[in-house]
Amino acid sequence: MNDAAHFGVRREPFYQAQGNEVELYLAAYAARLPVMLKGPTGCGKSRFVEYMAWKLGKPLISVACNEDMSAADLVGRYLLDANGTRWQDGPLTQAARIGAICYLDEIVEARQDTLVVIHPLTDHRRTLPLEKKGEQVEAHPDFQLVISYNPGYQSLMKDLKQSTKQRFAAFQFDYPEASLEARIVCTETSIPQATAEQLVAFAQAGRRLKGHGLDEGISTRLIVYAASLIARGVSPADACRMAMVRPITDDADVINSLDHAITAIFG
Repeated sequence: MNDAAHFGVRREPFYQAQGNEVELYLAAYAARLPVMLKGPTGCGKSRFVEYMAWKLGKPLISVACNEDMSAADLVGRYLLDANGTRWQDGPLTQAARIGAICYLDEIVEARQDTLVVIHPLTDHRRTLPLEKKGEQVEAHPDFQLVISYNPGYQSLMKDLKQSTKQRFAAFQFDYPEASLEARIVCTETSIPQATAEQLVAFAQAGRRLKGHGLDEGISTRLIVYAASLIARGVSPADACRMAMVRPITDDADVINSLDHAITAIFG
């Protein structure tokens, strides 16, 4: 099996479009524009990239960025083995070579000095210099770079520089409107429509507390978690507490407010 086949998305991921984002992404890919996805935690950014890779029939290489990630973690490094040293490509280099979509998730978590390495791949050059190896990788014609981040967590220390932002076409994601979100939950978990609507109603009540005790709203992902528990016999109230309240806050007053909302909706 070649590398491209190894990274292929074999099954169609479920993705419910909220607007014309699928068509817009197809246009961006046709132009080989680098793409930036912005939106809150758990709203479907990663699922969207996976779905688009499947739809396009392109391999997908995903990287979860973190503050300890170095440029070498992205581009590659020399390794010692029994025969001496050998070069091992990092995920960004591998994607550029085989024509994959490279998805850098939560890009703002990475160090600014690490992010500089992506710049030559995001303009007319479409190259990746491997300085330690003395090689200049010409990106495969099918290569595309996609990054994502949550603007709600921006700070002076964790934000993208304008010199990076202005290299990308951008999509703004948010939680779906209520009826669409309930449909997503039903499709993902097969719980009854009425129960899905109640879960969404509770999530929306929790989202109204963002900035008033909660740093972030209850995500679609967490609604699906709660629905998955309900599908396995857990009561809706317990599922909400376990999957939608306790993970997002330790504040006793906020927990109490959300627990009251659970009682009001589910009894």
